[in-house]
Amino acid sequence: MLVLVIISGTAGYMLIEGWGFQDALYMTVISITTVGYKEVHPMSRTGEFFTMGVLTVGVATVLYTFSFVMARVVEGDLQHRWVIRRRERMLDELTEHFIICGFGRIGRIIADEFARQRIPFVIIERNPDRVHEALESGYLAVEADASSEQALSRIGVLRARGLIAAVGSDAENVYAVLSARLMRPDLFIIGRAETEDAKVKLTRAGANRVVSPYQIGGLQLAQTALRPAVVDFVQIVTSSENLELNIEQVTIGPDAAFVGRSLIDAALRQRFSVVVVGIKRTDGRMEFNPPPEMVMRAGDQLVVLGRADNLRDLAAVASAKGS
Repeated sequence: MLVLVIISGTAGYMLIEGWGFQDALYMTVISITTVGYKEVHPMSRTGEFFTMGVLTVGVATVLYTFSFVMARVVEGDLQHRWVIRRRERMLDELTEHFIICGFGRIGRIIADEFARQRIPFVIIERNPDRVHEALESGYLAVEADASSEQALSRIGVLRARGLIAAVGSDAENVYAVLSARLMRPDLFIIGRAETEDAKVKLTRAGANRVVSPYQIGGLQLAQTALRPAVVDFVQIVTSSENLELNIEQVTIGPDAAFVGRSLIDAALRQRFSVVVVGIKRTDGRMEFNPPPEMVMRAGDQLVVLGRADNLRDLAAVASAKGS
């Protein structure tokens, strides 16, 4: 309304008095703001009547606009809108991120770990209280159904690195996995299963990996009882809190200099101070404790142990085009 009054007043002075654009705009602004300055140029009777109309409509519009803005500021509505717009902008900018379906006990643990490792992610949860908890924790979250294709599209499933279905219900996880797989046939999907039957259904729905928290928890307890030193070592090398030693997987790019070379020829230990624990071949086979003569191929995934900065250097070289 305010913009319309300014445009109308400016156009009116230009047509009635024949003023230039700058003079007409100046006269309109000083009129509706009631500053009381002198007229820019002497006006005709028609111009005076037009000015009275501009003053009447313009002052009312300015007062209404001011009261509207102040009410929104006091009520916090503007801040809420800015937060929503900022969140939408962050969703649009997300790429190579993970989608966490559900923010229960498992989803919270996943989000905390991703946050510690500075992995981009977004949470999709239909419980408003849990969405509020995620936002209060500083995480990007959306209140929606994880099985909705429209919701998945909104949070960038077409640009995502992977999806983790960690909703409390097996049925919801199956639907979420199925919807994501239909939208992204190449997406890496992990599903949470409570029962053996759910494992089969999640696999059929398109999950690349199916994890049972109860099974993993039971195995962890058994291994801790039988081999506590081994469990401690694994926790140290896989924990994001450990800054000295990490274990990571590094993918050999198709044009990397490592392709067709053996481990000893590539001199990974000497150049990057890392230990190759295993090599996962493209056909799924895992070569544990590979000998120095083992040849690396494009698409292989090296399971390596070393310092974080050395692992980053190795990953950069492994994905770069070789000379």
